[in-house]
Amino acid sequence: MRQSWNDGVRLIGALILACLPLASPAAEALPAAAALDAEAAAAARAGGPLIVIFSRADCSFCQAVKRDYLQPLAADPRYGKRVVIREVRQDSDAALRDFAGRPTTHAAFAAAEKVKLVPVVAFYGPGGRRLHPPIVGARLPDFYQSYLEDAVEQSALALKKP
Repeated sequence: MRQSWNDGVRLIGALILACLPLASPAAEALPAAAALDAEAAAAARAGGPLIVIFSRADCSFCQAVKRDYLQPLAADPRYGKRVVIREVRQDSDAALRDFAGRPTTHAAFAAAEKVKLVPVVAFYGPGGRRLHPPIVGARLPDFYQSYLEDAVEQSALALKKP
C-alpha cells in the first residue's frame, strides 16, 4: 500500500512539473542594441529593417510583445533572415552607439526618439531613417501579428526607395 501511495505522489509531482511553463524570463530576452549604425546596415544588407523594441524592465506588455511576437518573427523563415531585432531599454544607462556612430546610452537614445510610453516597436533603415510608423503599445492581440508583418513588408519596400 505504501509503495502505491509513493507512486501516486511521484505521478502527481510529474504532472505538476509538466504543467509549469517552459519559458523563463531569459527566454523573453532579445539582443540589446549596441551599435545601431552597424545593426541597421546589417539589416539593410539582408533586405529588411532594423526592428527596435523600446522597453522597460517593469513592463509586462513589453515582455508579451517580445515573447509572443518578436521572438517568433525572428524564428520565422519568412522574416528571420531579413530582419535584425534589438532592444533599447528606456530605463537603462547601458552604452549604445547611435545611427551616426556617436556614443550614447539606451535611456538617452529613447529620450531622443521621444519614446515616453512603452512598448514601442520601431522600424529603421541605415542612418536611422524611419521606414514605417512605429507600433505603439500592445494594441489588440488578435491583430498585432498582422500589424507587425505588414510593417516589416512595408519597411522592406521603403528600403528599396532612395
